[in-house]
Amino acid sequence: MPLSHAKSRQLQQRAEKLLPGGVDSPVRAFRAVGGEPPFVTRAEGAYLFDADGNRYLDFFGSWGPMILGHAFPPAVEAIQQAAARGASFGASTAAEADLAELVTQCFPSVEKLRFVSSGTEACMSAIRLARGFTRRNFIIKFEGCYHGHSDAMLVKAGSGVATLGIPGSAGVPAETVQHTLALPFNNLAAVETAFAAYPDAIACVIVEPVVGNAGTIAPAPGYLEGLRALTSKYGALLILDEVMTGFRLSLGGAQQLYNITPDLTTLGKIIGGGLPCGAFGGRADIMNYLAPLGPVYQAGTLSGNPLAMAAGIATLQQLIAKKDSIYPLLEKTTAAIAEGVAAISHEAGISLTVNRVGSMFTWFFTPNPVTDFASAATSDTEAFGRFHRAMMEQGIWLPPSQFEAAFLSTAHDEAEIAMTLAAARRAFGL
Repeated sequence: MPLSHAKSRQLQQRAEKLLPGGVDSPVRAFRAVGGEPPFVTRAEGAYLFDADGNRYLDFFGSWGPMILGHAFPPAVEAIQQAAARGASFGASTAAEADLAELVTQCFPSVEKLRFVSSGTEACMSAIRLARGFTRRNFIIKFEGCYHGHSDAMLVKAGSGVATLGIPGSAGVPAETVQHTLALPFNNLAAVETAFAAYPDAIACVIVEPVVGNAGTIAPAPGYLEGLRALTSKYGALLILDEVMTGFRLSLGGAQQLYNITPDLTTLGKIIGGGLPCGAFGGRADIMNYLAPLGPVYQAGTLSGNPLAMAAGIATLQQLIAKKDSIYPLLEKTTAAIAEGVAAISHEAGISLTVNRVGSMFTWFFTPNPVTDFASAATSDTEAFGRFHRAMMEQGIWLPPSQFEAAFLSTAHDEAEIAMTLAAARRAFGL
């Protein structure tokens, strides 16, 4: 029997009168896949529940934060206790240092850090800090890597290897991004060319060590090491954007997995246990350039919010205490689902490539290897949309875009593996 969407449809119609597109983030509108976006009323473990009473197996986990599943009891209890003491103070609390200690324990490259309210703020602030510390203006980013929606980061590459930035959104003046160099991911030669062209002008290279917002794309062997070597050679800073990968690919993120030591790291998602929270941190000499110690200004009314700190502490404490069981479990479950569905698609004669690193993955509807944004763009987005709708009607909620990573949690288990593979067989007509 088809799922009912009557109540969600009514809620969408109401929302569209009050919110642009009826949403507060464009991907939620389902424009990339078609179908009707459900309105969620609650979540528990690996499942979302909508206004019509439908239950969905969640494959995006609030876009990454819910690594321990929804409504993780210790986090819920910590939030409740913190809320009873006050929602926000605008003053320092011990919880900020408590969470910072846990972060530095997991990320040895982070000697000091500062909390903010989002991954966007973390990346924006890290770039400002890099420019202030190096006294240089140019930055290098990579096609398909998303570092938040600040103006300087909304850039796509031009036709040359090291062209100046071209705004990727209306409302962003060309002058705002003229110091942003957007290069192809996994292409060290392009980075070498950029440094040769601007040897004393590049403040930093910022990169998602594993791309998530073009779908999941792993770094080629030697790529991250090459970025580290080039930035060191030319006196630029290396910023690893671990908003997605931090605490997910390993307790110490992608930098632990790939054995790379950046100058600065940006964090978000898991660090707040599902509440709005981000952070940036790194070498103490760089972080000490921040006000009130240094000349680089950064501030935030809700930075270090006590509810977010409480949720983050509860989440990281669990990840640290159970790291030896959590990460192998995530690896096993994600491999079974990601590779299992890929095998089913091949059985059905459908071209599909699976990219997976740990518990984040993407099914690209293309027979070609996906190693950068250009190869990801060869995917058949209409085929993905059909697959997405077929899975949604069976209660499997995939990320509503071909170019978004899927995330699993510790709440996904054998039953969820079996449910997903059975639904995929039906979706592929087997």
